[in-house]
Amino acid sequence: MMNRLTAVAVFMAVLSVPAVAKVELGDKGPDFMLFGVDYKYHYLDKYQDAKAVVLVFTCNHCPVAKAYQDALIALGKKYQAKGIQFIAINTNPADMVAADGFPQMIERAKEKGFPYPYVYDETQQVSRAYGATHTPHIFVLGPERTVVYMGAVDNRHKAPHYLADALDAILAGEEIERPVTRQFGCTIKYRKQAKD
Repeated sequence: MMNRLTAVAVFMAVLSVPAVAKVELGDKGPDFMLFGVDYKYHYLDKYQDAKAVVLVFTCNHCPVAKAYQDALIALGKKYQAKGIQFIAINTNPADMVAADGFPQMIERAKEKGFPYPYVYDETQQVSRAYGATHTPHIFVLGPERTVVYMGAVDNRHKAPHYLADALDAILAGEEIERPVTRQFGCTIKYRKQAKD
């Protein structure tokens, strides 16, 4: 059940545009090397044996991202046992949102018991490379590390369960029925760039 703050954030997110990413379906997922709360670097080749990699662009402070943490933890536990790797990527640097700093990431991961890496995209290069716009924003990279799904976790905490359906299709060797869905949540707080 969503609390009032989450409901307001979701309502505001309804005004967002459909998923428009810098990567397209079928594109090779841009590689990265990001530092995690486990004090290790994480990158795609580290998970080359995974059947797929789920990138969850998220943060600490967003009420929608927080409302999805338990669901993503459950999905992570279920599908990592089946060979699909999850990686949560914090998109908001501390100079933009203090609550999203690295020490706060460590606290959140410990408090919630994240079963997957939680890494810090402090420069926002990875988030920009994928075209992530909201928290949470999901990108699934298939066996060849091409983008096979991007969008929301589900239909606002109810069916259809887009991400789970996509992962089930990957495991079954079937085509994903809805490879692009409308992501929603808090907008990512990107730093201004010279060309922006």
